[in-house]
Amino acid sequence: MDIIFRKIAKISLILVYLVIIAGAVVRMTGSGMGCPDWPKCFGYYIPPTDESELKWQPDRLFEKGQVIIKDETLQIAKETFTTNNSFNSDNWELYTKHDYAVFNPWHTWIEYINRLFGALAGLATLLLAITSIKFWKKKKRIPILLSWLVVFGMVFQAWLGATVVYSVLEPAKITVHMFMALVIVAMLLYIIYLANAENKLIHYDKLTLNLSILAIGITLIQIVMGTQVRQFVDEQIDLYGYDAKSSWLKEPLLLFYIHRSFSILVLVLNTFLAFRITKLNLGHVKIYWVLFILLVEVFTGIAMNYLNFPFASQPLHLVLASILFGVQLYVVLDALKPRKINKTS
Repeated sequence: MDIIFRKIAKISLILVYLVIIAGAVVRMTGSGMGCPDWPKCFGYYIPPTDESELKWQPDRLFEKGQVIIKDETLQIAKETFTTNNSFNSDNWELYTKHDYAVFNPWHTWIEYINRLFGALAGLATLLLAITSIKFWKKKKRIPILLSWLVVFGMVFQAWLGATVVYSVLEPAKITVHMFMALVIVAMLLYIIYLANAENKLIHYDKLTLNLSILAIGITLIQIVMGTQVRQFVDEQIDLYGYDAKSSWLKEPLLLFYIHRSFSILVLVLNTFLAFRITKLNLGHVKIYWVLFILLVEVFTGIAMNYLNFPFASQPLHLVLASILFGVQLYVVLDALKPRKINKTS
């Protein structure tokens, strides 16, 4: 049963990362307002594919809560009814969360897929929490402090997603939304770590532990600065247009240069950490994953700066940063309380 529990935890983690990937694609394509309402999409569980579905039509059945676009506003059906030959405003009420009333089928379905991944991740974490009850007598911190906290975290994350939509993609709320995703990743990784009964040939070294904690702390700082740089880029896109990529970093913020220079510190620190682990034969194999991810992360950053944001470089940069955080956290967990292989006579 422990194996099943750990598999569910891994599936939950993968789904959460898929949500992060989908969210990065949403930002790359500018699809954040593809579904202007929440939790439905234009009042539908399965969103429309053509603009005609969001237009008022005579002799058409509208169900309560369905949305139309009329006079550049969103109108919501008050009750289920069939339209007559003329529009009757008494059957509709104005959507007041915001005044964004644009339909783009690509944006709508990209955002809808993002929400589907979120729903799947939520169901997986709920199943994980239910399964964790079997640890009640053995390890109470798994079901009480972690598994159910993940469920509450997913609910809070869904609420944050709604506030992002209602604010018409306010940058600060997007940053909080991203940070909460990393918190959920951290809790799931700790659950996987606690549920792992595998013996590992890993040796304790205090300096390695401290350096690992410092490294993940610097990564978090980099991620926060990166989200602020991304906010600046989004503002430049609004100013110059999506096709003027060469102008996005024409006059960058000071924070951009700090973020770029800080990456050198991240690379040097993790390289030294890998050298120490290898020299002392401490057994932290995942540090080499860290180095590989960092190298790709640096190359995507260089590509965005000097090659005018090649396709998919922005979401890849963000997703790699979140994966880097996860791998570094697992290195910290192994360094904090290593499990040594059982000795045989």
